[in-house]
Order: sequence, then structure tokens, then C-alpha cells
Amino acid sequence: MGLGERFRAAREERGLTLSEVGEQLRIRSVYLAAIEEETWKAIGAPVYIRGFLRTYARFLGLDPEEAVAEFNTATGATPSGSASASPEPPAKTQRSLAPLIWIAGAIAIGLIGFVIYLYVSPPRTAVTTAQQSASPVASASSASATPPGPTAHPLPLPQPLLVRTLAVHITSGSWLRVIIDGNVSIEGTFPRGTSKIFHGKTAVVRAGNAAGVEVTVNGKAMGKLGGVGDVVEKSFAL
Repeated sequence: MGLGERFRAAREERGLTLSEVGEQLRIRSVYLAAIEEETWKAIGAPVYIRGFLRTYARFLGLDPEEAVAEFNTATGATPSGSASASPEPPAKTQRSLAPLIWIAGAIAIGLIGFVIYLYVSPPRTAVTTAQQSASPVASASSASATPPGPTAHPLPLPQPLLVRTLAVHITSGSWLRVIIDGNVSIEGTFPRGTSKIFHGKTAVVRAGNAAGVEVTVNGKAMGKLGGVGDVVEKSFAL
């Protein structure tokens, strides 16, 4: 029984058609038929025949190396290194490599464009340095262009108290009554820090804590009315 007949017998024993085997092995059924008919020229170069023989033999449970050796003897082909999987015809191999070639070309074009961009782009450091060096000049120009603010004028000095004026300042809480020109102007208990100013011709000041009440008449300090806790009443001509 020849080599091709053994392949056909093994396939038919498994109840498989050439199309079913081709789908499982991803080998065109015309190549499988060429193996069974031993029409090697239909497949092509010996390297493809050996690959198909090994793949088909393993699938059918035959010895792949024995099948290759028998093929080499029958055709006088020079033995070559073994292949672990069936190679594809050259045309199919070229079609499978086409997408990879396109991808590699696109990557190469992108790299070339990036290099050109780096070459023609101005250095960012130089621009930044120029902007920084120009900043002090611009700041100075802005400062010189800013109009001067309004000239500050000294505050007027406080005017001396007018005549006919009585000022009372409470330094310690005290009851206080002030009569100006015969009329009671204030009367009551006042806390520390209270200040009052009166105008008239005559004044009568009565304090329940004379040490806590200071009097100023026409801008002249008269001092405290008396001692601590003393009830004192004094009259002033304004």
C-alpha cells in the first residue's frame, strides 16, 4: 500500500471527509487530496509537502517522520529540517504579513514626524528666559506709568478749648451733678472713662467721689475735686 493510500484509508476509517479534516487542520482540502493521490506538484515545494505530511499524519495517528522519509525516498527530494506545523503557501504567507508591514510603516512615519517636530520647534527654555528677562522691565515701566497718588496733608492740630467751657472727666466711678447757669445739666452715677463738656457763664460741680472727678475750666486743668469718697461741691466762673 502506497503512502497516499495509507492516508486515505486512515481517514476513511475515522469516517471523515477531506473537507472536515481541512477545517480542523486549517489546510485546504485540495492539498490533502494531493497527498492521498501523491500528486506532489499540486502542493508546491517539498518543504510545504513535508509540513503537510507531518500535520496530516499526526491527525490520523500515523508516524509523521516515517511518512516524510517515504516521501523523500519516492521523490528523491533532499531531506530538510523538521517543521512542527504545516507551513502555508507563499501567497497566503504574504497576505498574512501585509497588515504587519502596514503597521510597521505607520509607526515609522509617526516617529519621523515626531523627530521633525522636535527639530523645527523653538526651544521652550529660550522663550521662558526671554519672558522672565522682560518681566522686570515691564514691571518698571508699569511702576513709572502709574500716576502718583494724592499728596497726604498733615492733620490739623486740635484747637484749644473755647472760653466759657467746662470739661469733666470721670477717672473712677462717681455720682455727679453739674449745674450750668443755674440749670441742672447732668445728674447721676457715671462709670470710669466718662467725659462731658459744658458751655456757659457759671458752673457748679458736685461729686460723690471727689477723687474720681477731674475738672478743666477754659482749657486749664483744675485737677481732682477732692479725696477718695469725699463729697465735694465747687463753683466755677467761666
